[in-house]
Amino acid sequence: MSACVHLLPRIPNRNAPMYQLHYFPANANAAPHMLLEELGAKYELLLVDRTKDAQKSKEYLKLNPNGRIPTLVDNSLVLSEAAAIVLHLVDQHGRAGLAPKVGTPERAKFYQWLTFLTNSLQEELMIWQYPERLAGKNSTATEVVKRSAEARARSFLDVVEDHLKANGPLFLGNKLSAIDFYLVMLCRWARPMARPPRSRFNIAKLLDKVTALPSVRRAYEREGITDEIC
Repeated sequence: MSACVHLLPRIPNRNAPMYQLHYFPANANAAPHMLLEELGAKYELLLVDRTKDAQKSKEYLKLNPNGRIPTLVDNSLVLSEAAAIVLHLVDQHGRAGLAPKVGTPERAKFYQWLTFLTNSLQEELMIWQYPERLAGKNSTATEVVKRSAEARARSFLDVVEDHLKANGPLFLGNKLSAIDFYLVMLCRWARPMARPPRSRFNIAKLLDKVTALPSVRRAYEREGITDEIC
């Protein structure tokens, strides 16, 4: 596995993998990575070493001007934002059935829950993990921001728990979808919370079911993660 970040040539190499996923272990690339494994898609992982600020390197910023991880390269298409990558992959591999058919009420609910996870739960988890981005160097303010973000994240996890209790065991009932992978990713981030996701019965049941999938195990192992996923 190479730690170098590089761009694909404009003329695709027919012998190259179909996708390239630029990643850092257990970052927001985890959901697209699990999805790629579940789809059985041909792909290559390219490490963006955050410990060396590689995401801010001139080369990577040409690929992703936001300097964020992940980035997916699909021939001439360069795509950032984990949720957008997930949506692209489920559309490219519609026969896999990891999202409902476009135009159906079920697809609308799929959009709703994916957006909820990104715009609500993920947003609060990011603030909780990095409160100094809002509070600066003031330790008191940092603690207030962190505590408030955790409380909001906890309430969003309760919303997920209630939904799964009424409609589970997965987000779309008995049908595995990309949303389930996204929740696994976020629940790993939330493990250190005072009341972690697994303290909720129905979320724990979903996590057990999804993390038992060989595709999920392979994705995290390929990122060098061998401990309990979430």
